[in-house]
Parts: sequence; C-alpha cells; structure tokens
Amino acid sequence: MSTKITITLPDEIYQRAERFARLANRDIASILAETLQLSIPPVSIEVNNLEAISVLSDEQVLALTDLKMEAEQDTRLSQLLDRQQAGTLNEDERPELQALMQIYQEGLLRKATALSEAVKRGLIQPLSK
Repeated sequence: MSTKITITLPDEIYQRAERFARLANRDIASILAETLQLSIPPVSIEVNNLEAISVLSDEQVLALTDLKMEAEQDTRLSQLLDRQQAGTLNEDERPELQALMQIYQEGLLRKATALSEAVKRGLIQPLSK
C-alpha cells in the first residue's frame, strides 16, 4: 500500500535527486521514497501511546532529560555489541540486538527532544559551544 503526498523541496535538493535519478536510470519519486525509507528508522508501535513532549509538565520534561536504558538492557546491549564487533554474534542474537538497538535509539531521541524542550522552556541552560 502506498500513500501519495505532495512536498516542496529546495531547488538544490530537487536537482541533486534529479541528477541521481538520471544517473541511476530511475524516476525521482522512487529515489526519494527509497532515500526516506533508508533514512527514517523504524519506530515501535508503543511510541504511538506516548504523549508529545511539548504537552508534558516541566517536571515530566526534566525527568525525561535523565532518561536511561534499564540496567539489564544496557548490559545486554553492550554484550551483544561486543560480540558483533568480535564477529561472534550468532543468528539467534541478531533479533535481540536489533530490538535493544531500537529501544536505545528511541530513548535517545526522546531524551534529546526533552532536552530541547527543557532549553526552550528555560528549565535548563543550553549546552555551551
């Protein structure tokens, strides 16, 4: 199933996509769709049940700025990443690694969004350069 949308792109981006499509002998729509597919990570269905950070109380936003992965998950993720780096990760461990990476990435994105919201609300100072 596909959903048709209309977007406005900066001229430079459109021209880059057009040149790449010509080079690859493909249409621009398929190039852009594939690029989006590859660049937007999958998000778990549970995320749909989370409230937007912009509507949370100051206390809730500040709590999310300290969001961390559960200790057992963090330990297991480190073990699996070490095994992957060493080339000893087995096929049964790959889905577990993917699931833990998704939990980590979603948590990191939520934490970063909370940090941005906290700065916007004046709850914390922006990071210095």
